[in-house]
Amino acid sequence: MPRQQFRKQLLAARQALSTAEREAAAQQVSDHLLALPELQQSTTVGSYYSVRAELPTQTLNQQLQLQHRLALPVLHPISLQHLLFLKVHPQTRWQANTYNIPEPQLRCPDIVPLSALRVLLVPLVGFDAHGNRLGMGGGFYDRTLAAWHQGLLPDLQPIGLAFDCQYVEALPHAPWDVPLPRVITPAKVWDFRG
Repeated sequence: MPRQQFRKQLLAARQALSTAEREAAAQQVSDHLLALPELQQSTTVGSYYSVRAELPTQTLNQQLQLQHRLALPVLHPISLQHLLFLKVHPQTRWQANTYNIPEPQLRCPDIVPLSALRVLLVPLVGFDAHGNRLGMGGGFYDRTLAAWHQGLLPDLQPIGLAFDCQYVEALPHAPWDVPLPRVITPAKVWDFRG
């Protein structure tokens, strides 16, 4: 099945979940995530602001802020189709980006380099038994994770967040796609690190 067809099918499955199912799933994913050894001490976590039918992250982000330094992505103003991560704090001002996704207003003092992140939570449309990730098609996270994939950010731990219905046995993937080492769903923590 072509990627576009997988994307359509998986987005429809995600969309079919009720608000209550989404919230319950988000709580289970949060419980799994917050129990990970990497999050038992204060650290720097990159997350994202969930939109549309993505696994809700707003409550999780609030929980993360209580114990960790939280950074959220903004569209890079110069390197198009790349992401920058900005520290989130009580004074953060928010604005909608080109895709109508809320993001912190760009302030240079708030920029958190990827090398400073220890955990990076990654949105996805689907994932498979090998950790291959299907996104929305823009390639933002593949570009963001390219340096990690090349071994240049050994301290970074990318983790996908998903509903159980976003799993498929095998996804088509391209050479530039970056597979994830772990994905957390309500049912379990998928570990693909071998």
